[in-house]
Amino acid sequence: MFTLYSYCYSNYIIDSILVKLKLSIMKKNMGAADRIIRLIVAAIIAVLYFTDVINGVLAIVLLVLAGVFVLTSFVSFCPLYLPFGLSTCKDKKE
Repeated sequence: MFTLYSYCYSNYIIDSILVKLKLSIMKKNMGAADRIIRLIVAAIIAVLYFTDVINGVLAIVLLVLAGVFVLTSFVSFCPLYLPFGLSTCKDKKE
């Protein structure tokens, strides 16, 4: 029989799993230099687009890439680094 206790307990388990996943998956893996380079590349792509140097499908693809660069720079996390175990963050010295 489904009870309020079982409902609350199952929500607790789901929430704790999601928190653990978020902590392990969304850990920062981009250093300052990596973020700055991505922002500069995104700015260059935007300038090329708005000055009509690039257009058409190439422009759309590059603008999407620039958007991804900006987003990953702001959150300091690159999902493509995860499967390869890459990180450009400096190790914290304790």
